[in-house]
Amino acid sequence: MNDPAPVDAVAADTGTDDRLGEARRAWAAWLEAERRASPHTLAAYRDDLAGFLSFLGQHLGGPPSLDELIGLRPADYRAWLARRARDDYARSSTVRALSVVRGFVRFLDRRGYGHAPALSAVRAPKLPQSVPKALTPEGAEAVLAGADDEALPWIAARDTALLSLLYGCGLRIGEALALPRSTAPLGEALTVVGKGRKERRVPVLPAVRAAMVEYVRLCPWKAAADGPLFLGARGGALQPAVAQRRMRDARRRLGLPESATPHALRHSFATHLLAAGGDLRAIQELLGHASLSTTQRYTAVDTAQLVATYNRAHPRARG
Repeated sequence: MNDPAPVDAVAADTGTDDRLGEARRAWAAWLEAERRASPHTLAAYRDDLAGFLSFLGQHLGGPPSLDELIGLRPADYRAWLARRARDDYARSSTVRALSVVRGFVRFLDRRGYGHAPALSAVRAPKLPQSVPKALTPEGAEAVLAGADDEALPWIAARDTALLSLLYGCGLRIGEALALPRSTAPLGEALTVVGKGRKERRVPVLPAVRAAMVEYVRLCPWKAAADGPLFLGARGGALQPAVAQRRMRDARRRLGLPESATPHALRHSFATHLLAAGGDLRAIQELLGHASLSTTQRYTAVDTAQLVATYNRAHPRARG
């Protein structure tokens, strides 16, 4: 379903004041240039924001101004969520739309358009818990999109890069945190040292490479080539507990189940590939499993149907 009479992306800010139109165009340009959003992602984000603004036009009795947007109350956001629930939107779709609106509001704050604290009091609707523990593709993408929720842009970029490695390459959290600084910039494939010091090669999707480039560009700390790639706020090696906490914050913010952990992103990597037709034995190699039976526990998909390749199968390869 669609929100009522959505406003056209950004090109025509019909009925909105010039400052809001300017802010929308600046936000879209930032997503494209700084966040390296794909055309598909950019269009989806624009549509989500346009739908929200269209709702506000009805809710407020006229096209919203920038000042009205900044001055919204938690009840206004909840009214929008309630409307989407009445219109039978999928919860995952609403979670993504809310994440987009949060991102736009944070952008307004960072760029000096105005501070809108009301949205911090609004919780996302909870998504149904996956079975056994994999996130839905929408839930996994929402986690990556929602990683940009830090006051310090470089920390947000770090979290995005780290979580992208878990979901885009199937790494364990310990494997990702053990990567040396010399790993970046990433190439077409990455050598990972797994359990038992066993090495494996995993393909690196363009979205993962882009996230890593952004993190390295913004990181204020300069590590030695043999030092850790992922750094904490004070320049030391990033600790697993910090990464776990970042994921926990994203889980609460997006209304995801308690099973949404860093390891669940690795699990989701395998499950989504299998569901999309990835080869079971190839995924065994990508995950670094010594036994095929270990990989089989990740899915209930009929393995006789698993014939597609990694690049065709992975959801992030299509964005």
